[in-house]
Amino acid sequence: MEDSVLGLATIRRNRGISLEQIADTTKISIRSLDAIERGDFRKLPGGIYNTSYIRQYARAIDYDETALLDFYYRQTGTATGITRSQSKDVIGNFRPASTLT
Repeated sequence: MEDSVLGLATIRRNRGISLEQIADTTKISIRSLDAIERGDFRKLPGGIYNTSYIRQYARAIDYDETALLDFYYRQTGTATGITRSQSKDVIGNFRPASTLT
């Protein structure tokens, strides 16, 4: 069985990146990085830290952060946030009145 939910550990290793290197760069604990790779999001600190950690991890291994965040949102049942196509139309949590129906 794959040792990570989306094959993240394999991708990271194939790119020659260690968890220690990511931890040194991002200041995220190895425990949290390992939890992201395993899809065990309950081990993350919670709140906005989770999405921040996931984004930083994805960037560190050159992985699509939107895809990883979408997986996180599906697994945790949390709000999905803004998709790429919507991001240019939204400022903060407010959508311009011209786009409302």
